[in-house]
Amino acid sequence: MSDFFSLKFHDNKLIFIDQTKLPLVEEYITTTNYERIAEAIEKLEIRGAPAIGIAAAYALALSIKGESQGLDEKFNIAYERLVRTRPTAVNLFWALDSIKRTYEANKNSATLFFLLINKAMQIHKNDINQCEAIAKNGVELLKDNSTILTHCNTGKLATGGEGTAFNIIKKGFELGKVKFVYADETRPLLQGSRLTAFELSKANIPFQILIDSAAALLISQKKINAVIVGADRIASNGDTANKIGTFNLALLCKQFNIPFYIAAPVSTIDTSISSGEEIEIEMRSTDELSFIKGTQITKTDYDAYTPAFDVTPYYLITAIITDKKVNKPPYSF
Repeated sequence: MSDFFSLKFHDNKLIFIDQTKLPLVEEYITTTNYERIAEAIEKLEIRGAPAIGIAAAYALALSIKGESQGLDEKFNIAYERLVRTRPTAVNLFWALDSIKRTYEANKNSATLFFLLINKAMQIHKNDINQCEAIAKNGVELLKDNSTILTHCNTGKLATGGEGTAFNIIKKGFELGKVKFVYADETRPLLQGSRLTAFELSKANIPFQILIDSAAALLISQKKINAVIVGADRIASNGDTANKIGTFNLALLCKQFNIPFYIAAPVSTIDTSISSGEEIEIEMRSTDELSFIKGTQITKTDYDAYTPAFDVTPYYLITAIITDKKVNKPPYSF
């Protein structure tokens, strides 16, 4: 099977795969326009907390490409536009602020654009390295011949490298520690059945997709050895925001005494907030429930509850696996 990538920077252009068309169509978009990248983040053409941060960093750098006048205004307009794309993923703000600090320190340099691009490339490279470190740390927790359940998408499509939770699963499979994977479909946008299934297939890892509400049956039947998911924001006390449906899985794992692991780079930890109560939960358009891939499945005048994320309390999390180490409770970041 052919290889793929989520995004890369080549010839001063950002190239990214349109994740909304997967797994049926592999289409890549090439752009130098920060507004196009902002739209891609909003539309989930680019998604996954680390990948969002990387794409936003490149976008902010590109906002001054070829510009010589009014740089501050152009840069700040682009910064504010990109900040508004997704409110929950802390990596977005961390990456944008990193580019902003580089801008402020070098705004009078004749090589400003290249310095910003180099900073974005550094963020990208660091994420690749972090993905490998997360996998190395996390695979040590797995028992031989484990069956893993995962939720949403945490692989190459969600990061700059090979993934967070997915990379632990992938390395575990290569080492004989993972024999089978169940991937929640992840309603309403089906990141599990579209994206994680796509990645599992590419990696030749045996798997099945399942409706989110079937996870309770699997777990109660003792068919799952561990649940591993990613994160979009982790508070100082370990409370973790991740794709809606994650909290359900943590509760099930607690009930049936199964390990529940979070895997994320340290950049996902937001030390400015003390608990999950301070995490802003993004609400999505009701159309995401009313339509699937453009096909209407229910009446659009029905109101809907549409949180994109939920928050799993720290006391339900067996361990938080980062690129630095495996963190066990009580958490204090």
